[in-house]
Formats: sequence, structure tokens, C-alpha cells
Amino acid sequence: MPVRQRRTLPRVLGALLLLAAAGISCVGAAPTAHSAAEPALRPLGQIVPAPASVAPGGQPYTITAATRIRIDDRSRESRAVADYLAGILRPSTGHPLRVVDEDRASGGIRLRLSNGEKALGDEGYRLQSGRAGITLTAHRPAGLFRGVQTLRQQLPAAVEKRTVQPGPWQIAGGTITDTPRYAYRGAMLDVSRHFFTVDQVKRYIDQLALYKVNKLHLHLSDDQGWRIAIDSWPRLATYGGSTQVGGGPGGYYTKDDYKEIVRYAASRYQEVVPEIDLPGHTNAALASYAELNCDGVAPPLYTGTSVGFSSLCVPKPVTYDFVDDVIRELAALTPGKYLHIGGDEAHSTAHEDYVAFMEKVQPIVAKYGKTVVGWHQLTGATPAEGALAQYWGLDRTAPAEKEQVAAAARNGTGLILSPADRVYLDMKYTKETKLGLAWAGYVEVQRSYDWNPAAYLPGAPAEAVKGVEAPLWTETVSENAHIDQMAFPRLPGVAELGWSPAATHDWEAYRTRLAEQGPRFEALGIDYYRSPQVPWPAAD
Repeated sequence: MPVRQRRTLPRVLGALLLLAAAGISCVGAAPTAHSAAEPALRPLGQIVPAPASVAPGGQPYTITAATRIRIDDRSRESRAVADYLAGILRPSTGHPLRVVDEDRASGGIRLRLSNGEKALGDEGYRLQSGRAGITLTAHRPAGLFRGVQTLRQQLPAAVEKRTVQPGPWQIAGGTITDTPRYAYRGAMLDVSRHFFTVDQVKRYIDQLALYKVNKLHLHLSDDQGWRIAIDSWPRLATYGGSTQVGGGPGGYYTKDDYKEIVRYAASRYQEVVPEIDLPGHTNAALASYAELNCDGVAPPLYTGTSVGFSSLCVPKPVTYDFVDDVIRELAALTPGKYLHIGGDEAHSTAHEDYVAFMEKVQPIVAKYGKTVVGWHQLTGATPAEGALAQYWGLDRTAPAEKEQVAAAARNGTGLILSPADRVYLDMKYTKETKLGLAWAGYVEVQRSYDWNPAAYLPGAPAEAVKGVEAPLWTETVSENAHIDQMAFPRLPGVAELGWSPAATHDWEAYRTRLAEQGPRFEALGIDYYRSPQVPWPAAD
């Protein structure tokens, strides 16, 4: 293919240069530690996710005290992205990096929106670097923001630090032209098994932004906790949110809290996809309101980790009053397109009741202007028109279950791929991993990265695959350090599967690029898992 021909030589040469710098004799060698010193100039495009097209050439650009960030003063969005970029660069470089409305001036770092660049789409960008300056061009503001992530990764990892570092701050010369493979590139954070504060969620949002993730899926309800205030059913949060796995204090988001998460995510060009898991995984709701139970008796709050034992009472009319109220209030708080209704592990719901429930609930989502997302068990009913089914099965999942999902895809249901034995970030890396679970098997970095979404599910058309998502369930995850250990370094690989062209996919080249993220993780305060499959730099 032409794309492969255009990229292969630069990619291989870049990998060989980095391997040589790392002291690794051949691509297939066992991972070894190498010098912690970074090259002053990173080869163009040697980042994660891999760009679609890289044309290195010419002199590098050096950020100095005289560098300005130039924008078109007619664009409020450009200024916001410029301010974000300046906020990253100023502490470490020590340079003022003024943001100026001087679109026609020369030099510095120019952020440019152009109606004539429609081929770049909503998130694509072009980065042109040379001795005189850098121009970052996009059709939409999201593209400028994605391009900024490329720009920061082209700089030494120390640029991420919050204190002045020695530099130099150089960006290799040439042109990167980049657009995403999939429009849906997600990460899920389960805040129900363990509650995470607004600031903790913001921290994760910032980590996701670096790797061009554009969907933040929040799992807001489960057996162990209800995490969003619903005015018409207030005990959901105040009582149903009062505990978590192991019996901790739990917590919940007020509506203002949730709005702040949505706002912050939007500032990083991420869309929040809220999930209320139905009709199973509902013990927190059932404990909060007795009338939601078929026998009218509220169960106790639950702090364990078993699944599949709870269910809303499908025949009761009050169930649909409850669902309507929750979806109405949550949809009003959520500007994004999607609302996730769960649907997994409803083992205590009879199949006919499950089908009847989904037939009634999916139109409620549409009534409030949202598109249904559900776990792939939704395909056991009839997915609504335009719905997305999120596949979380395994390589060893029964062929009949895979075929059910593939048949729905052939009939127009879009797919988000989250195979648990590939991209569930709560799975242990190895049997020695202290955190996490292992019901889907052990998921090391190579296994997480080395698969093709377009060809993963037999019988599903490639065009039905709308993207990928890396879920992080939190039965064993309760603090930032836990998120860091389980998400990194697997999350960047899933992000690359969602962003980069299939032609760039190569484990040996990827693990070298991933190794160079190690110092960046450290500069950002991310305590990542040092997988032996990756040739990480030696610590200082």
C-alpha cells in the first residue's frame, strides 16, 4: 500500500536510531536498560500514537525566550489551545511564551485554523517545523489540540516538569500530517466500585489527553455505589453512594461536580459518556428505594465484588418512571452524543424480561436526545437504530456469542471493541501483579497492543467498528497510584490502536517508542509498571 511504502523507511530508520542510542544490538533482543540521557533532538514522528504520515527534513526549531505563540485573534478556541500549550511549556522552559494575536507575523509557534483543510477532518492536523518556526494547522480546534500533544511529545520529557529545566528545547524539522483511524477512542473509569474525586478524574483526563483519547466513559452506578445526584430520587446518591468495595465511605458527584468534570473534559476535547448500568448491577439503587424491588423490600448496601445477583423489577411501572427520571436528568447534564445504559451480566433478569426492558428503555434515551451505548449483551435484544454495542468478550468467548454481536453489526449496529483479555486495564499483567484481577487472564503490554480492531471479531464488517475503549474497573483500584500502575503503560497502546493507521502497527517499533515514554511518565508523576517487555531507560 502507498501509505506503508511512504512510512516504512522513516519508521525503520527512526527505530534503528533509537535502538542504537539505547545500546540494543538488534530489534529482537531482550529488553535491557539503557542510558537515562535523552537525545536533545527526538526524531520526527517518534511519538505515541504513531502519526499517519511523517516527512522529516530541514533544520529543527528551537524554543527560546523570544518564542511567541501566535494565533488568529478571531478564534476563541485557538486562544484556549494556545494558553493550554503555554501552560505546559512555561514552567519547564522558563520562557515567557506570550500568546499574541499576530497571525500574519513570522516565526515562533503558529496555531492556525483553516476552512480549506477539510481533509484533516475534525481531529486531524499538520505540523510543519523548521528553523524559522512551527506552524500547526487544523480544520477544527480539536485538531489543534491533538497537534499540541504531538508537539509536546517531540520535546524532551523534562518539558512536562513544573520547574525550570536546562533544555535545549528543539523540535525536529519536517512535516507531520495526521488524522485518526477511528472517531471513537475511549477510556472508561469505574467510579462505582471505588469513588474518585473530581480532582482525581481531572488528573486522568489530563493523562488521556496526551495520547489523543477523545471519550471519557464514566461508570456511574453499580451494586457497590451510585455516584451521581438525581434530584427526583435523592437517596440514590445520599444513601446508595454512601459506601464502596470494602466498606469505605464512598461518595457521589453533585450536579455541579459532574458539570465541572464535563467542562474540564471538553477543555481537553474529550466527550463524557455517562453510564447507568441497567437492569443488573443495580443493588445500590435497590437498597435506596424499596419500591424498585419486586417484593418491595430493600436489600442491604453491598460492599463485595460478586456480580450478576441484582435486577430492577422489569414488570413494575415504577421501574420506568425511575429510568425516565434518571436518564432525563443525566441527559440534561451531558452535552455529548452518547448515554451508556449498561446491560451486562444481568444474570438475575430472565431473558424475556431483559428484552422487554431494553425495548422500553432505549426509546427513553432517544426521547432525551442521546444515542444508546450498551455492553454487547444488548445484542441479545434488538439494539436501537444508531446504537453502539461495546464488546468486552474474550478470545475464548463462545462462537455463538461472537456471532450474535457480529450479526448485529451486519445489521447496522456500530461496535466499540474492549476485549477484556486485551484492553481491560484492571487485569493483572502477570501472576505477580499485586493489583487487579485475572478472570480474563494475564494481560501484558504486548498482548494489549498486538491485535487489529478491524479484524478482531469474526463476521463483523470492518466498517462497523467505530473505535476502541480501555476500561479500568476498580474493585482493587482506590487511589491515583493504582490508576497509574494499571493504566500505564497499556493505555498508550490502546490509544495507538484507535488513532494510528493499521500500516504503522509493529510491536518491535512500538515498544521502542513506548520505552521513550518512560521518562515522560516520570516527569508527569505517573508511577507506571516497568514491563520487562519494554526496553525502559535506566533510572537516574
